[in-house]
Amino acid sequence: KDVGSIQDQHLTREFKGRNLSIVIWTTTPWTLVANRAIALHPSLAYVVCLHRGNAYIVARELFDQFNKEILGTVGDVQQVASFVGAKIEGWEFSHPWIDRPSPVVLGEHVTLDQGTGCVHTAPGHGQEDYEVGLRYGLEVYAPVDHRGRFTQQAETFSGQKVFEANPGIIDLLRERGMLLKEESIAHSYPHCWRCKNPVIFRATEQWFISMEKNKLRERAIHEIENNVRWIPKWGKDRILGMMQSRPDWCVSRQRVWGVPIVAFTCLDCKEVLVSQPIADHVADQMEKEGGSDIWFSKSAEALLPKGTTCPKCNGRRFQQESDILDVWFESGVSHAAVLKRRPELAWPADLYLEGSDQHRGWFHSALLASLETDRRAPYKAVLTHGFTVDGAGKKMSKSAGNVVAPQEVINQHGAEILRLWVAATDFREDVRISPEILTQLVEAYRKIRNTCRFLLGNIGDFDPGDPPVAEEDLLEIDRWALHRLHLLNGKIQRAYQEAEFHVVFHALNNFCAVDLSAFYLDILKDRLYTSAARARERRAAQSVLREILSSLARLMAPILSFTAEEIWGFLPADLKSAPSVHLTSFPSQRETKLEDDERTFLDHWEKLFQVREEVARALEKERKEKKIGNSLEASVKLYAKGDAWVTPSTDDFPLYKLLEKHKEFLPALFIVSQVDLLPWEKKPEGLPAVQGERLAIQVLPARGEKCERCWIYRESVGADARYPTLCDRCVGVMIAERVE
Repeated sequence: KDVGSIQDQHLTREFKGRNLSIVIWTTTPWTLVANRAIALHPSLAYVVCLHRGNAYIVARELFDQFNKEILGTVGDVQQVASFVGAKIEGWEFSHPWIDRPSPVVLGEHVTLDQGTGCVHTAPGHGQEDYEVGLRYGLEVYAPVDHRGRFTQQAETFSGQKVFEANPGIIDLLRERGMLLKEESIAHSYPHCWRCKNPVIFRATEQWFISMEKNKLRERAIHEIENNVRWIPKWGKDRILGMMQSRPDWCVSRQRVWGVPIVAFTCLDCKEVLVSQPIADHVADQMEKEGGSDIWFSKSAEALLPKGTTCPKCNGRRFQQESDILDVWFESGVSHAAVLKRRPELAWPADLYLEGSDQHRGWFHSALLASLETDRRAPYKAVLTHGFTVDGAGKKMSKSAGNVVAPQEVINQHGAEILRLWVAATDFREDVRISPEILTQLVEAYRKIRNTCRFLLGNIGDFDPGDPPVAEEDLLEIDRWALHRLHLLNGKIQRAYQEAEFHVVFHALNNFCAVDLSAFYLDILKDRLYTSAARARERRAAQSVLREILSSLARLMAPILSFTAEEIWGFLPADLKSAPSVHLTSFPSQRETKLEDDERTFLDHWEKLFQVREEVARALEKERKEKKIGNSLEASVKLYAKGDAWVTPSTDDFPLYKLLEKHKEFLPALFIVSQVDLLPWEKKPEGLPAVQGERLAIQVLPARGEKCERCWIYRESVGADARYPTLCDRCVGVMIAERVE
């Protein structure tokens, strides 16, 4: 008969009283004890086939496979009816050996991948079975205890381990003529990730916190979106998605240790007692007697307030709950145990910090628990970091031999390097560590430390009692250095606020290695070493170095704690606002006084840096050809065009005019003895051009003799008979120092 053409009455009339069976297959025979129904897909086609006097129901698309592989025959099986699964919803079949019905239910989870298209359903042992059972009101039946053994309800198999009962169940099916085929197959089955044993699923009564009651889910989503700062920002989307789709919170666990669920069951009427006064009474006892062990050692009567009676039947016999609280509930209320009980701390927490897996764990449970107790999140901000892996990005394990222990790093390099590694890494991704990475950080640390040593060594003789050098009297390069410090200060403080510690490290390292060591301090050495001790230009340089050093110590303090404190200990007293760097604050945000518009000023100096790099390349070429030794043995001629070059601020400024403005400073900028600036028209034929065909550089031997004191070649060396090996500038310094 065609699908859809058969009426339920027709099927019932035709097969009533006959040996009609519905065929299922299962890889877990032990779950047949808990069978409560057979699931069919509502819209799939099924057939009734006759074989040797028996009638079987299977999916039509699986009939040929069933006929050949199960019945072991081809051609002598007759199909006598065809229908969709929905047609026989509610039909009752008998359990293979237990005297109870097994009705037909419908489920979208039924597929034609394997088997017969008819699925054995045990709501007590499977997620999909459980959900179908809820729709049909089936008993959630699981006669298996916590040891994996059948209970007395299983009768014949009582006391047996479920997997060990499989052979006996198969034999029983065979004896009763209910087994069509048995075979061994290899298939995927869930195992415990820790002990590697197969997992038994069983439904048990549990304690839940509803996500819908009291609008807990809605309130949690509101807190996530509006009242918590998520670092990095994707953390918000991660926990939000989990909160939107999560089921009710199961807060009970079956363990023999932990924090108990404070609930009592009346042994007379099974009423459950749960209340705030009872919980407070038990908590007071636990606090007085040293912990939760009393829950498991005392009787219910001893734990309950005296005179407690059942509100339903007035009974006085009780049994305490044997389940414990989910450990995530314990960690979820830690904010109350820590912050609310200590007067020196404040609630809510400023920051929760943990790995990215805690969006489903601690961050999640803390939010839900706090919403129920305090109506808001227990934290103002949540920071998430990745996991530590080796230099190749592989998970660390002892067996792989790629573990880098923190104590080993401290023993070899010191705690500063370990902290620097933490700060230097972008924690938003998995964090890599290896001996090679640590070696690179050691070099970076040395650069920072040696820069600070240089600064300390060159401010030691600064007398704060002398008249200070006003900022407007500083050289332009000094004002540039202060402005770079101002930018660094702002960048680092913003990075601390955003928890971008890798930005702090890279900014600090770049400032020390590039702005200071490779540029400013390199140029400054001549002023610091050869000027008179109290000369205005030297004091101006020292004033800048003092401010830089004081700022660096405070900016690095949260990361390089010992180094910052060591620097602070050597700072002059007038620079220290507190006995420890950790008792002071970050440098205030100050604006430097720039001669021109800030952008134009920085653009001009950027152009000077570019010219300096071109000169350095020209000097290096001469050095390789053995025409000069160090750069002070050179004299540089610059041929510059007078037309405009365009800065990023669209300010037109002739290159020649820019170099002319800083003409007196150019020898110090390039660290050479002389610089001559000439118009482009005087450029020698064949001299190559750089900087967009606007500049040409010629390196010649320096004019004059080398000054014994400043090492600069000058034509004035030997002009003063009193100091025949010194230049005029150094002679002036010597005379001034002698007078003083």
